[in-house]
Order: sequence, then structure tokens, then C-alpha cells
Amino acid sequence: MCTKPCEANTTATRPAPFADEHITLTRQEHIELVMQASSARSLHHRAVGRCAWRVQRYQRILRHLKSQAAQREAALLAELALAQAKIRDLKRRAFATRKSEQSHARDQASAATAAATPSTPARRGQRCGAPGHGRTMLSGLERREEHVELAQPQCPQCGLSFGVFPGCEDSEIIEIDVKAYRRVIHRQRYRPACSCGCVAGIVCAAPVPRLINRGKFGVSVWVTVLLDKFAYGRPSHRLLEDFASHGINMAAGTLTGGLATIAPMFEPIEHALLAKLRAARHWFADETRWSVFVDMAGKLGHRWYMWVFHTEDVVHYALDATRATPVVQEALLGALSGIISCDRYAAYKKFARLNPGVVLAFCWAHERRDFLELATAHPQHSEWAQAWVQCIGELYFINACRLQAPQGSAEYQHHQADLCAAVQHMQAQRDHALADPALAQPCAKVLSSMRAHWAGLSVFVAHPHVPMDNNTAERDMRLVVIGRKNFYGSGAQWSGQLAATMYSLLMTLKLWGINPRLWLTAYLQACADNGAKAPSDISAFLPWAMDEARRAAMRIPAQATKLPARPQGNDSS
Repeated sequence: MCTKPCEANTTATRPAPFADEHITLTRQEHIELVMQASSARSLHHRAVGRCAWRVQRYQRILRHLKSQAAQREAALLAELALAQAKIRDLKRRAFATRKSEQSHARDQASAATAAATPSTPARRGQRCGAPGHGRTMLSGLERREEHVELAQPQCPQCGLSFGVFPGCEDSEIIEIDVKAYRRVIHRQRYRPACSCGCVAGIVCAAPVPRLINRGKFGVSVWVTVLLDKFAYGRPSHRLLEDFASHGINMAAGTLTGGLATIAPMFEPIEHALLAKLRAARHWFADETRWSVFVDMAGKLGHRWYMWVFHTEDVVHYALDATRATPVVQEALLGALSGIISCDRYAAYKKFARLNPGVVLAFCWAHERRDFLELATAHPQHSEWAQAWVQCIGELYFINACRLQAPQGSAEYQHHQADLCAAVQHMQAQRDHALADPALAQPCAKVLSSMRAHWAGLSVFVAHPHVPMDNNTAERDMRLVVIGRKNFYGSGAQWSGQLAATMYSLLMTLKLWGINPRLWLTAYLQACADNGAKAPSDISAFLPWAMDEARRAAMRIPAQATKLPARPQGNDSS
């Protein structure tokens, strides 16, 4: 064992060389040293405080930056989720098939009915190997005969002429010959040959009636303008280019001025359509945006709204600067009772509250769309949403079977009972799902909306003439949307009102199967004959007031249509 003491311990116990030395200080020097020590401690304390304050400040800044970064990250994730949902929706619209949305029977009874009907809708178009109907010859068109002969009807070898064989080899070709021409009107002048003095001077035949006083364009031109713009949605400048290709050079100002002059002639027709609308008891209603490029006091922007109201006899459009209940009140003025098929927009709900006799029938197509959008925005709930889509499809199918059966028959009563049972089952299924605390918030939101609008969604059960959806009004908006996309709207309030009137007229004529060109030609000619004013009696031009012979003369030949054997849930997802 080593007994040598550690050098470190020896050094630690060894006194310092200056430990025994004494220094003498004056009191002044002592005071200065104490003051310096106190100052040093004070400076050190302040430095430590500043350091701690800066650490806290930087920590607060860091927490704030982290919070901002977290919020920004959450916003970007939400934008990404929305973008991905839109991409999924576009892919579904472009590439998805209807296979996942076909209706299936829920129980054995409906399964037996579905077994008799093909589960996949038949494809459109001609089937391979199926007999065709042959060419459809348009025998109602004007017939122009042409005779074609050989240039040299003789034998090419001996030169002997051919003999004429009885009959011809006939064929037909459809052609269109559109040409502009000038009506040069010669008004014969007369002078009296008698000497009684009853007639003084020269007598001239009466002038030809004109639609626009002193206007050089006839009725056929303005009929083409109205149809081209409002029925076919072509912008005015393209129509003028088309006119120029036919040799008609019409200025844009002439076109605008002519339409402004013609617009008041349709006011009696507008009033008649509105009166017929108010006399109905079931309406389809919808609205969409329409631009009117005028500045109004108290209104920002140029967004107006085109409303449509569709009944069994008339389709009426109303243009207004607002999207509020007064538009519905004005259109259905005096209608104290009836049913409105519409979407869930608040203006219709307020109108129903103000008119207790009016019942709202909400659209199942919009309800179905909610589930499809849920499946697109939240793929984790896609299977759940598709199950509800299938249930809605079953309602459509059962209702279609009910409508195909003769009303009052045993078959009708059977389908009516099935429909009531299906609606009650869906209601119970909805309430059971909402009572589940584990139900996701997006799913609960859709079902809560269904429960809030259930009274309107179930109107069709007790009223078979009321469809399940509002697709009729949605389809009526196609003309408006085409016009909005092609020529953006109206440049003045009068032109917007003319657009609404023309859309009302054209869609009503389509509803009655009347040729709009024949109708417009007859009506505008009647206006010209009446001194460029609307006829005093317009009953001959109202489809519901015409006699059958006049209606048949203006009616488009009916074309056969084939309905699908098994209706799907919606045709406008």
C-alpha cells in the first residue's frame, strides 16, 4: 500500500503565499472598492434581467410564429382537401359510370319486381342487327323537279340512238336555299274618268303594311333576328355577319333600334302568359343569374336574376335585380293555394309562410346531390353516402311504377303501399342515424337538412301529379344559360325584359308543340297590319285559346319518344 500523501491534497492544504500578508487601505479606498463591487453586482443583475426578458420575448415570438405557421398549414391542408375533392368530382363526372348508382331492391318483394326489369339501362342508338326504320323522307317540304338525261343517248359502238323506256329512276336530295331579296312594290295610281268631282286628284293603292314605320326590313328579317338570338343563342354580331354573307348589310344600331321598337308589341302576350300562370295550382320554380349592364342607384355590380315558373300550360320568365321573395309574390300574385316544386332556397320558404295555402315540394335531386357531394368531399364516408343514394333511387323506381299503373287500380294501390312503406323506412333510418353519437359531422349535416325539409320532400306521396324533383324548371333554364354564355346578358333593362318575354313565349310554344317561326311570322304580320301595334284581340295567338284547326296548322309534327324501363334517381347530377 502506498503511504505517500497525495500531491493534490498537499497543495490544497498548503496556505497561499499571500495568506499571511496584510494590506493597509484607507477608508476612502475601502469605500470606493465597496461601491465598485455594488455597481458590478447591480450591472450583473440588470444584465441577467435583460437576458431573461429577451429569452421570454423570443419565446413569445416563436410561439406566435408557430401558431401562424400552424394556421397557415391548416388553411393549406383545407385548400388541398377542397382541391382534391374538386378533382374527384370532376373525375366522377367525366369517367364514373352509373353502375354504382343503380337502384336495387331492398327486400324480397321489391327484388321480384326488379328481376323483371333489366338492371342496366339500355344503351342509346341503333342496335347491331336490329331492323332499321329506313330513311325519313320530309314529304312536307317544297318539291322541285329536276330531269337528268344522257348527253349522248346512243350506243357507244354502233352509234344507234337509245329508245326512251317508260318511267324514271327517282331519288331525292334535301337542299336549303336561303337568299335575301328586295320586295319592289309598285302601287298602281288612278285618275277619275268621271266629271262628278267626287274624287279629286290622283288615287293610289294603299301602302303595304310595315312592322316598323318607314323601316326597310320586313317581317321575315325580324323573325330571323328573334329566333337566332333567343331560340338559338347566337350573338348579334355573328347574326349580322351571317346577314352580310347574304348581301344584307344591317348596322348594329339598326338591329338594336328595331328590337326596341318591336318589344312593346309583345306586352299583351306577356300579360296573357302571366294571367295564365297565376291561374294554375302547381308550379315549378327556379332562378339563375343574368347580367344587365346598367348602373342602378343602390345596386353594386350588374348581376340580375332570371326566374322561371313552369305550369302545365305556360312557362314564364321574370327578370329582376334581386333574388328575393317579392319576385315570387309578383309572379304568383293572387295565388292563395297550390304546390310549388322548388329547391330549398329561402325565398320560396318565406313566400310559403306568407301564404299558408301554398305547399312547397322540395327536390329529391338536390337531396341526392348532397350525398354525392359528401362522397366526393369526404371519401371515407363514400360507402355510407352511396347507400343513401341507392335508397333515393329506390324511391324513384317505386314512384315510377306507381305512375305507370292506372290510377285507382289494384296495381296502383299496391305500389302506393310500397311507396309509403319505403318513405317511412327512410324516415326511421334517418332518425336512427342522427341518434348515433358516433355519426360524423358532415353526415349529420346532410341528414339534418333532410329532416328539416322532410315535409316538402314527402309531398309527392299524397300528390302523384307532383314529380319528385324540380328537373323541369332546371331544364327550362337551358335557354337562359346558353344566352348568358354566348352573349353575356343584356345591355339595357328593356332588352333584358325582351329576353325574358321571348324566353317565355318560345318555351310556351315548345310546351304546346307549336312552330315558333310560324307563330312569330303570323303575329308580327298581324302587328304590321294593325299599324305597327299589337292586335287588339290576341286570342288567336294564345295556344290554349286557339281552335284545334289553327293549333294543328302551327304545330310541329309529334315525334315518338321512348322512356327508360327503370328510371334512375336523377338525370342532372
